[in-house]
Amino acid sequence: MLIRPFVPADLPACAALLRASAREFIVHESTPEGACTFLRENDEDGIRGYLAAGFVYHVAEAEQDVAGFIGVRDDGLEKSHVFHLFIDKRWHGQGLARRLWDTARAAAVERGGSGDFTVNASNYAVPVYEALGFVRTAPTQCVKGLYFNPMRYTAA
Repeated sequence: MLIRPFVPADLPACAALLRASAREFIVHESTPEGACTFLRENDEDGIRGYLAAGFVYHVAEAEQDVAGFIGVRDDGLEKSHVFHLFIDKRWHGQGLARRLWDTARAAAVERGGSGDFTVNASNYAVPVYEALGFVRTAPTQCVKGLYFNPMRYTAA
């Protein structure tokens, strides 16, 4: 398994992985409007926009296929935000989320970040983020018809 920086050719595969994962694990709990908004804001054009805005993405590649990816938005020196972390279902439970997280966290610190992160985790992803060291900072929220759990990782 190769963890590497995102390249433009990854865009279709990452968008397809996000869409499939979101449909199975995230938007089924949302309002119909929330699901449509989330999927529209996170399609190929959406990810392209996040890249243009300076978000930093890393990809896990297995047998020349995208097995997972992570996207981080830096919010200055105080904290960074895990914006996307999606793993192909075939790779769940094999430590890939941790490998992507470790890579993205190290890269954010190299860019001058403090090592502190936030994330808005789906209900499905809360146990994964807890295993990575994140803690809830508030009860489950619903914004624009999408449910999420605010969480924070504080560097030791």
